[in-house]
Amino acid sequence: MRRILVVGAAGAGKSTLAGELARRLDLPLIHLDRHYWRPGWTAPAPADFRAEVAALAARPAWVMDGNYASTLDLRLPRADLLVLCDTSRLRCLRRDTARFLADVSK
Repeated sequence: MRRILVVGAAGAGKSTLAGELARRLDLPLIHLDRHYWRPGWTAPAPADFRAEVAALAARPAWVMDGNYASTLDLRLPRADLLVLCDTSRLRCLRRDTARFLADVSK
C-alpha cells in the first residue's frame, strides 16, 4: 500500500489516524484541510482546489485525510486503500466541541 485515503465525519479521528499511519508506514502525510483553506479562512475557487488535489493524488505515495466529496472522484481511483472512520455521532460531537473550546481559549 502506497496511497491510503482516510475519510469520515468531523471529529471521527481522521487526522490522528492518518498521522499515525503515515508515521508507521513512512509515507508522506497530506491533510486536505491545509490545502483547502486560504489565509483568512477563505475557500479557494473550486477549479483551483480540484487542480491542487489532482496534483496531490498523482503523487506516488501518500496518506491523505479529508472528506471533500467534490474531489473524491480524483482521489479514490488512485488510493490503494480506503479507511472509513465510522465513529458514533456523540463521540464526534464531543471531539468537535472540545477542539472548538480549545481553539477559542487560545
